[in-house]
Amino acid sequence: MQWDYDNPQYYDALGTLTHFYGTTGNLEESIPLYESATRLSPYDAHFWSDLGAAYDWAGRTNDASRAFQRALQLFPNSPEINWRFANFAIRAHQIPEALRSLQIVLAGNNSSHRDVFHLAANATRDDRAILEMLPPQTSVFFDYLNFEMEAGNVLAAEQAWLRLLQLKLPFSLRQAFPYLDALIQHREPDRLAAAWSALAERFSEQIGPLVSKPNLVANGSFERDLLDGGMDWRVVPVEGAVAGLDSHGAFEGTRALRIEFNGKRNLDYEHVFQYVAVRPNTRYRFSGAMRVNGITTDSGPRFQVFDAFNMQKLFLSTENMVGTSNWSSQQLEFKTKADTRLVLIRVARPPSEKLDNQISGTVWIDQISLNPENQ
Repeated sequence: MQWDYDNPQYYDALGTLTHFYGTTGNLEESIPLYESATRLSPYDAHFWSDLGAAYDWAGRTNDASRAFQRALQLFPNSPEINWRFANFAIRAHQIPEALRSLQIVLAGNNSSHRDVFHLAANATRDDRAILEMLPPQTSVFFDYLNFEMEAGNVLAAEQAWLRLLQLKLPFSLRQAFPYLDALIQHREPDRLAAAWSALAERFSEQIGPLVSKPNLVANGSFERDLLDGGMDWRVVPVEGAVAGLDSHGAFEGTRALRIEFNGKRNLDYEHVFQYVAVRPNTRYRFSGAMRVNGITTDSGPRFQVFDAFNMQKLFLSTENMVGTSNWSSQQLEFKTKADTRLVLIRVARPPSEKLDNQISGTVWIDQISLNPENQ
């Protein structure tokens, strides 16, 4: 500063050092330095923002407000300056002004979305006000609805989801899967079914061919590629088994799902499954075709159907299949309980209790269906 006394950057830098590392306890110690920086460079928005923060630190709210407003006039779309002003505005109980600045922060497309959501949620409990704050950007909406689902605020997340659809913002089908998974985790089968239905309308070319009414199972013939999410088939990778589509020897059509066990593990296998929405107090018939080749141990693969949230309410299993056998149709009949709205269908192999328990061999499955009995 002695060598270049009219360089505002030095005054601002020393003001920052004094502000964060000052030892005198004087809350106004950095203010004259920031004031010198703004006097020497009156059109630098960051200097005015630093001065506003110093005024705020010293409890000079009106001066801080004027300094921040000057910074925003000079650089209105700066995410950094708007973030600093929003924090000040919330402490000053200027909530609408804070939310407007936070909207600009979100529109800046940086990585601080969750910090913004936390700040806005702490400043106001008005979910609609926060929703109005969101800029029309797909990434922001998904980050926000995932944030609300993690916080257990299902209604706020659903409002964001509906607004996302209403605005017709572009997104990929896979981007919606975390929201659907969160609805399952929060035991929201009706909202899950509604969200899947909305996706089916938007992504008709991807989801439409999976549905063959009255069969409630999506892609039950495995003729389409697996979406691996939502209410289509999911295949979870696990050591000791490999699952994938096979275009040879299907029960009907051109493809079946094949699972190969490598004989090195006593697997507790439950890694191919699908969620299916059902009606309470309704009778259903399940059917699935299965073929095995060289399945070892006494515990082989079988189909299981059960209440997705409580197995004690509903749990059914077909007979297991071991050794080698041709295609056979496995069937189950059941009636859902009064509060059963979501079932899980899976291919399972419980671990064997025998000494020779490492499973090897191959199983094929095809033509999975779940139909109301009156249809």
